[in-house]
Amino acid sequence: MSTTGSSNPEYVTARVSARRASLFDEEDYRKLVRMGPSEIARFMEESNYEAAINRLGSRFSGVDLIEYALNESLASTFDDLLSWADGRLYEQIARYLRKFDAWNVKTVVRGKYAQTSDEEISDDLIRAGELDETLLGQLVAADSIEAVVELLDDTPFGDTLAAAYEEFEAVGTLIPLENAIDRAYYENLFEGVTGAEDGAESVYAEFLQAEIDFRNARNALRLARSGTELDPAEYYIAGGALFDADELTSLSRNTEELVTRIRESRYGTELSDSLDELEGAESLMGFERALEGALLEYSRSAGHIYPQSVVPVIAFVLAKEREVENIRAIARGLESGLSPEEIQNELVIL
Repeated sequence: MSTTGSSNPEYVTARVSARRASLFDEEDYRKLVRMGPSEIARFMEESNYEAAINRLGSRFSGVDLIEYALNESLASTFDDLLSWADGRLYEQIARYLRKFDAWNVKTVVRGKYAQTSDEEISDDLIRAGELDETLLGQLVAADSIEAVVELLDDTPFGDTLAAAYEEFEAVGTLIPLENAIDRAYYENLFEGVTGAEDGAESVYAEFLQAEIDFRNARNALRLARSGTELDPAEYYIAGGALFDADELTSLSRNTEELVTRIRESRYGTELSDSLDELEGAESLMGFERALEGALLEYSRSAGHIYPQSVVPVIAFVLAKEREVENIRAIARGLESGLSPEEIQNELVIL
């Protein structure tokens, strides 16, 4: 709708609840991992992906059809959220959905780094943020990462990316650039939210703090296991409640202490099961999947506390995003010849 007028959380939450009920569940995933790509597309056609599958079915097939339909459905779903919302609620949803601008910038940077074709980079973009088609096209067509950074100069990512580019050239890995993109997104996201005294606003601020805490934990572990000499404290994202920059370095080198710290925090009660999974994770990928599950669980719990706030909407955004990632993992796993059991282990299901 628009940024004008009063917020309308009751209306939007009701619409979101109906959409959430249509998301795939554990039984659906159990079926999907034993299907072929064409069967998955038919299964999706009988769900909320019907419009995308029907529109794209004449041009694509197999895994390509699934990929294109997932991206189109994701963008369409989030366009719907914005069309339903008014006032402050619209602003909060729009600001949160800029995460897909961050996704798209990362996708372009990674593609240029790996010398991926422009067509492949464009196919992986999710057009659900605020960067317009003209700029996205220019980013995809850019001939270098430096050119991408220059094109983003007048966007919320400009200053932090420009500062990180020199470090990228020095270390030769994408970590400085990717973390700069995340920092720019979260700094913008927190404007006007942190410190709010209103109950609903306070719950939203706490959720954003949780997301940043989990992002910091993930980034610290990635850095520690990357083999680089980079200090995790230098890539700390401000705004969380659980870690400060200095202690993050030591915790990143001891998974057991990191999990204990989260368990003893305000997240511990709600995340008990997820933390058990974190402790049992045998790899960094397993740990990251468990963190994603923990954030999903926390968002759902926070949404129940203040159902007439933006938090249930954000919880749905995360759940929808995770559904898309799960279906994509299944399709790509099948294409790679993975077994149903191996694919199942790649999924995050609540």
